[in-house]
Amino acid sequence: MIIKLYNTLTREVEPLTPLRKEYVAMYSCGPTVYNYVHIGNLRAFVMTDVIQRVLKAIGGYNVRWVMNITDIDDKIIHDSAAGSNVWQEEMGASSSDAKQNLRAFTRFYEDEFLKDIVSVGLDINHFYKMPRATEYIGEMQELIRAIVKNKFAYISDGSVYFDVTAYEKSYAYGRLFQIDRENFREGVRIDADEYDRENVSDFALWKGKKPGEPFWEFEIEGQQLPGRPGWHIECSAMSHAILGLPIDIHTGGVDLRFPHHEDELAQCCGGYGVSDQSSFWVHNEHLEVEGKKMSKSLGNFFTLRDLIKLGIDPIDLRFALLLAHYRSKLNFTFESLKAAAASRKRIQEFIWDVISVSNGTSTDGVKNESESVSAPSFQYLKKAAEALADDIHTPRALAELNTFVGSVSIGELSAQSASAILSEMKIFNEVFGVWTFSPHSAIEVPTEIVLLAEKRWEARKMKNWSESDRLRDEIANRGWTVMDGKDSYELEPRQ
Repeated sequence: MIIKLYNTLTREVEPLTPLRKEYVAMYSCGPTVYNYVHIGNLRAFVMTDVIQRVLKAIGGYNVRWVMNITDIDDKIIHDSAAGSNVWQEEMGASSSDAKQNLRAFTRFYEDEFLKDIVSVGLDINHFYKMPRATEYIGEMQELIRAIVKNKFAYISDGSVYFDVTAYEKSYAYGRLFQIDRENFREGVRIDADEYDRENVSDFALWKGKKPGEPFWEFEIEGQQLPGRPGWHIECSAMSHAILGLPIDIHTGGVDLRFPHHEDELAQCCGGYGVSDQSSFWVHNEHLEVEGKKMSKSLGNFFTLRDLIKLGIDPIDLRFALLLAHYRSKLNFTFESLKAAAASRKRIQEFIWDVISVSNGTSTDGVKNESESVSAPSFQYLKKAAEALADDIHTPRALAELNTFVGSVSIGELSAQSASAILSEMKIFNEVFGVWTFSPHSAIEVPTEIVLLAEKRWEARKMKNWSESDRLRDEIANRGWTVMDGKDSYELEPRQ
């Protein structure tokens, strides 16, 4: 089936035509590992996960999916510094060595990030690579040298800056985001990794060494410039080094269109001579909470850990995130999350019922092998697949799946029809990743898992959240999900 995606570069929905016969090359901007990711971040990661799943399950493509780990930037340097509040609150003692602190600090939050994305249904094995920025410093330096050589950057005060004015004399700048040209001023430089998107200014490719900061040696144009890379150069260098340019799809949140992705484009053009770093740029919209921008000051800021402490199943969060189209703003509410959980459970119970019929263990039904699901019913599944192929329209696909579930009478199913339904539903679960196909009545929870779950429940009752989280992660690592209710819990095998 032909996959169509909205391309931020062209502002149109276009059919995907991979640049290579062997695979689709997809690059995603990953986390900046200086804190726990919030549920808005998780929306972007779940969206990208579903895109690559649709490419494989519906489009029939092989996918090489790369997601970077940003383990060096302004926020990381600030919070990983010896004696910072983060060290005191989360990590204990710090070292006197800046690089050692940086590594320990980022590895801690990288591990927490991996736990979170696994909890919301991402499969680590689906990634081709998850490179850390600090592992590609040499490639970044080579790109910076090329940009300087091509006269699209200059050296000043121990740092290297991209020259937007020089670049605009030869190439278009502002292809992904409508830039406020009135604010453009020649010669203005910005050292911060992130800055106001209304500013159009020269940006740092390499930042000169500052006292107490981690740094790398860098020789360029006969000068020694010890320091560290700017944020934007990372993805340009890593996408080139790992996948080769151009790639097929580059994903991220709408907030990354400018400056980050626009600057990526400019760097690839200015250094590698590649006019289009990626054929498609795919961006997801923001997540709001109760109709407002998520903010700690408003008390509506949630990490996955916050939701788990409230007894919410991470897979229900995944399902809820897919009930809005990725290019629409998603309004997160606890009522909508509750409704999502009920909707997911309805389809799960349908699957269990169909499994019972296919195994001949159901006490309902005629079991007449000549009977089958009507052709009109299977049309709903065809429409669901078409919705996924049409710019990853998950809410429309789920609506068709729900209609299909409502059209099937379990009591009139034959074992043959039940098996056909399961085959189709498994394909959709390869995309959504929220249901299990183990017979409900046949689930036997190992004794050691039950004991861990009981210990966790006691920890929750004592409000020992850190121990509860640790036990939840241990249970998850052993292949089980804990679903908390008001007065008890349930255990299910992980997807």
